[in-house]
Order: sequence, then C-alpha cells, then structure tokens
Amino acid sequence: MRRCEYCLALEAFSPGGYCIEHVLPVAAGGDSDPENLAFACAGCNAHKSDKTAAVDPVTRRSFRLFHPRRDRWARHFAWSADTFHVDGITGIGRASVLALKLNRPALVNLRRLLLREGLHPPVP
Repeated sequence: MRRCEYCLALEAFSPGGYCIEHVLPVAAGGDSDPENLAFACAGCNAHKSDKTAAVDPVTRRSFRLFHPRRDRWARHFAWSADTFHVDGITGIGRASVLALKLNRPALVNLRRLLLREGLHPPVP
C-alpha cells in the first residue's frame, strides 16, 4: 500500500487526494528529477506548499524540512506513546511536524481508526 512520504498516511484510507510533489519547489530551483519528487497526501502537500525550512520550537533555529529521498523517517520522527501523534526527535523533525502539520486532527482520527484495524503504526 502506498503512503504519504511525510505523514505516512495510507492512500487507500485517506479522504483527500495524493500527488507527486517537488521536495525542493520549482520556484526555489527544484526540478522534476525523481530525487526531488515525493508522494504526498493533499494535506501535507498544501501545508508544505513552497516551504523549504521552518523553525524548530525547541531551539528556535531554522531547519530545512524533512527530505523523503535523503532522510530516513525514523531518524527525525517517532510515534508518540499512544502512536497517534508524530513527534519530531531532531530539529529537522520538529520543524517539519509544525510546518506540515503532521498531527492535524483528521490524521490523528485516521490513525485511531487504523490502529483498530491493525494497520497502524506503520514501520517507516
């Protein structure tokens, strides 16, 4: 099953559409090389928009956003104890959680339902 490369939501259970998005936006010099493309849900794509960096709320420093082709998800994120929320464990992770709103209410609700079906949490 295909998943959003940012929030890991399953395509088959997500109410919004999915798309191929530019990790580094074209407006910022990104191209359509496969290394710069990611499979993203509509929510992550919309919240990411043309952002390339965001502020980490812990250090108050700016960090680049998570890059699905260059970064390992588990290096920057972890599931909360209840597995319904994504926790950033690095500056990149925390900045990305906030910028992409990886814990938006619809995602948290979807994760709760998928847990009951044995489809959550995913192994990144």
